[in-house]
Amino acid sequence: MNASGDAAAPGGDFIRRAVAGDVAAGRVSRVVTRFPPEPNGYLHIGHAKSICLNFGVAAEFGGRCILRFDDTNPAREDAAYAEAIERDLRWLGFDPGANRTFASDYFETLYEYALALIDRGLAYVDDRSADEIRASRGTLTEPGAPGPWRDRGAAENRSLFERMRAGEFAPGSRVLRARIDMASGNINLRDPVLYRILHRRHPRTGDRWPIYPTYDFAHGQCDALEGVTHSLCTLEFEDHRPLYDWLIERLPVPSRPRQSEFARLDLTRTVLSKRRLSALVENGHVSGWDDPRMPTLAGMRRRGFPPDAIREFCARIGVNKRDSLVDIRALEHCVREALNARAPRRMAVLRPLRLIVETVPEGETDWLDAPNHPQDPAAGTRKIPFSREILIERGDFMEDPPRRFFRLAPGREVRLRYGYLVTCRAVERDASGDISALRCTHDPASRGGAAPDGRKVRGTIHWLSAPHARAAEMRLIDRLFPEDSPPPDAAPAPDSLVSLNAWIEPALAETPPPGPVQCERLGYFARDPDSAPARPVFNRTLPLRDAWTREQTRKT
Repeated sequence: MNASGDAAAPGGDFIRRAVAGDVAAGRVSRVVTRFPPEPNGYLHIGHAKSICLNFGVAAEFGGRCILRFDDTNPAREDAAYAEAIERDLRWLGFDPGANRTFASDYFETLYEYALALIDRGLAYVDDRSADEIRASRGTLTEPGAPGPWRDRGAAENRSLFERMRAGEFAPGSRVLRARIDMASGNINLRDPVLYRILHRRHPRTGDRWPIYPTYDFAHGQCDALEGVTHSLCTLEFEDHRPLYDWLIERLPVPSRPRQSEFARLDLTRTVLSKRRLSALVENGHVSGWDDPRMPTLAGMRRRGFPPDAIREFCARIGVNKRDSLVDIRALEHCVREALNARAPRRMAVLRPLRLIVETVPEGETDWLDAPNHPQDPAAGTRKIPFSREILIERGDFMEDPPRRFFRLAPGREVRLRYGYLVTCRAVERDASGDISALRCTHDPASRGGAAPDGRKVRGTIHWLSAPHARAAEMRLIDRLFPEDSPPPDAAPAPDSLVSLNAWIEPALAETPPPGPVQCERLGYFARDPDSAPARPVFNRTLPLRDAWTREQTRKT
């Protein structure tokens, strides 16, 4: 079973079987797919599923995948977004090479195609406003009403459309519509808009065009011009396929692409709508598109998600025709699986409590050996300083501990990870009565953490040498929303990002960005670009606990 609950299809998913059938039947000589993002935002994890599918299918069948930017709406697009998209695509592990195009590359040809439809009586200029056109399209149960300009002659329509291109008319005053069927049961066939007037400077074509094609018009024709054999779209485009085919069949395009639809990715505890992600950025709920809480690829990279873990997640959830909500823990499981195998181990203390080891002389430092990765001897070792004053997590001590609390308490002995056995002898308090330090002793014969007489010590805690510890900012990242399906106006959970002034071991301070590292008992961390040499910043990729694995084990 894959993570969305569907059995893996024999011979691959339904799209791969269809492509294989086209190749076997000789309908396709070389498979060509495309990934067509609009440069009006950053790529997110939902795009990763489409990227893996489109580039994966092309590679598996010895073909090619085209990265085509759908830059048909300059009101919302920016060259910086296009650069970010390509950067994220390459980080994910896919290189378009020379197969990088823009819809704007074909503006002149698309304009000529529109004239061809006008000349055949299959398109007309409508002088009504967008609201008037929308009101006349009808509903799912009532047909649309033909407008007063629907029966204009071809010559007049051509003249008006040429004048639209010349910039003679105000934005919103006219549109070009296909002349199909206002009574169609598919609202997308009720004379859809093909061109609109928009006096906006385009990032690539400048001020050459005061009119721009709609996505529905540009999409299929660009596919055909580029020789795309299989146009793979998400399910919301299924109702648009009749229009896609209608245009392809009536225009002098050089090829006939085949559109197929698959279910998009939907994850719990987050949103994958570019509009809603953009609102989070614009309303200041997050620091930007690359905020480590965001489900964007840039945010995940900053948070420390490995690209191969994202690809593995996309492979495991599979491709199907049924919309489903995938548990975000399935993605987190893939990330933990990858990081556990490669992340070197280090120690950090987030909420420090001072511990004074009275049996260690003042000024003495003992340098202990610690493995960089307990399961990988080839990763080598590092030196950890042990001194009279150390720092432990405040939560690792309780004065009156409950049963099964195996950490430090008055009179209790615990093991310091890679260090010594220590016993708490006394508690110090500040003027407010709060615990300020613990007085302890250590067993000098227990170097490395082993009891020399074989006595059983159940608790092991992490720690730092206080004189050697380095200050750092540790950002604890959690899921963006507390609800599985966040409401439209939801803001990020207040505890989705908690920043702590923490302390880290010297080897962690020297870790180059982005990492990753595992801070023992605390989670996986990645060094943030905000870091400064004197004060590194780390984002917690994920905590260590993996409830998903335990749940799946119980189910099987």
